[in-house]
Amino acid sequence: MSIKISFEEGEKMPYRIVDGKPEPFIISPEEALHIIKEQKVKFIDLQFTDGPGRLQHVTIPSHTLKLDHFKEGIPKLDGSSIRGFVDIHESDMNLKPDPSTLAIIPWIPDSIKTARMICDVYWGYGLGRFLREPRAVAQRAEEILRNEGYNTSYWGPELEFFVFDKVNFDTITPFYSQGYKIESKEALWSSSGINYPIRFKEGYFPAPPQDTLMEFRAECVRVLEEYFYIPCDAHHHEVATAGQCEIDMHYDTLTRMADNVMSYKFIVKNIAHQRGMIATFMPKPIFMDNASGMHVHVSLWNNGKNLFYDPDDSYAELSQIGRYFAGGLMEHSRSLAAIVAPTTNSYRRLVPGYEAPVFIAWSRRNRSANIRVPVYQKGPNNSALKRIEFRTPDPSCNPYFCFSAMVAAGLDGIKKKIDIGDPVDEDIYKLSHERRRQLGIKELPGSLKEAIEELKSDRDYLKPIFTDECIDKIIENGMKEYLEIAMRPHPHEFYLYFDI
Repeated sequence: MSIKISFEEGEKMPYRIVDGKPEPFIISPEEALHIIKEQKVKFIDLQFTDGPGRLQHVTIPSHTLKLDHFKEGIPKLDGSSIRGFVDIHESDMNLKPDPSTLAIIPWIPDSIKTARMICDVYWGYGLGRFLREPRAVAQRAEEILRNEGYNTSYWGPELEFFVFDKVNFDTITPFYSQGYKIESKEALWSSSGINYPIRFKEGYFPAPPQDTLMEFRAECVRVLEEYFYIPCDAHHHEVATAGQCEIDMHYDTLTRMADNVMSYKFIVKNIAHQRGMIATFMPKPIFMDNASGMHVHVSLWNNGKNLFYDPDDSYAELSQIGRYFAGGLMEHSRSLAAIVAPTTNSYRRLVPGYEAPVFIAWSRRNRSANIRVPVYQKGPNNSALKRIEFRTPDPSCNPYFCFSAMVAAGLDGIKKKIDIGDPVDEDIYKLSHERRRQLGIKELPGSLKEAIEELKSDRDYLKPIFTDECIDKIIENGMKEYLEIAMRPHPHEFYLYFDI
């Protein structure tokens, strides 16, 4: 059995696209062990995601992986040392590998050939699934969707990121002096003199040699498709200077897409590292230029039918179910922000003038609204493409939590028949405060603290997908990170106030 990807019909393979939709080849534990032996894999990298959304791992020799481990789990995790998991008195946990996520890591040499598998986290001593673990939350969201009559949901996040040549930052004296410097051959401030600079806000689709990262992105796509079985649709330079990029993955189901987001970040960061560069998914690393978002496209399906499509809707071919789902996203946008834009830096992005959504509104083309219904194509032949685009998230979020929280908000909208209201087809940035008030347009939170306060008072819709303990951990971590920044003097404060 070969683990290389192929898109030819009829061949047994881990992944393929059929009628525009992803169909996975489910690898059994027995087949995974066979592949590991056949490919002469020497190590297995067991990966999982912590509460804030960072990838964690532990590596074992491949000869120690047994068939029982796929059922019983591997006792290798001290959960008290993982952020967002458990306290020290309840630390013993097991990692249960998902064989369908098996992938050879191509940048590791054959002498220590390594494959990864994403794991589910279980309590030790046979106490069952650890329900606060992000992947468990995503799986619960899919279960709730099925119980409500939606046997499939498709997700298409658009992750933006920066690739810099070098970043220098002061970590030696963090208590009384901090700063950072970004180096990029594409940037206006570059002193290398080896490239045409990209001006602020003029980085969208420039051709090489201005776009210095075309080959890098192509290599990322090759690895995504050939080794990690993640089909991609396109890659391109994004709006900002200094190496802002986007790679578009083909849409997939909820948990698999969250897995894909974590794989995407893992691949991008490591390939950049192999090339002597550094990639970041921090939303706003550069002042006065566009930030990195993660617009999330979603649709609900049942028995092969896209329930968001309605040919009789003249405005955007959006069904009533789709309108209610979007109504739920709008109703809960302010509390959702704490989960989908969960860092202090997220709110450097959510400001007017940089294509980021600041206002809670919807439209079919308007990118100044935080909910958009794309209308590139029309008619029943394109019904599979009808979806809602939620523009508030950014790539610093935990994708398992992000997608699950969107499900919770959307289902609340459907259950309560929350009216989406009239679309706003004007540039909301240019509307006066009075005009926005007349249209009933609210704003997203202006800080992580404000978003956390919203989540404290608007959290019931997240249950039963999220446990109370999980929501409490999200709130606790958000406030901790807010205070980390709030209590430290900012370098720009010296510029503003030193002579006061």
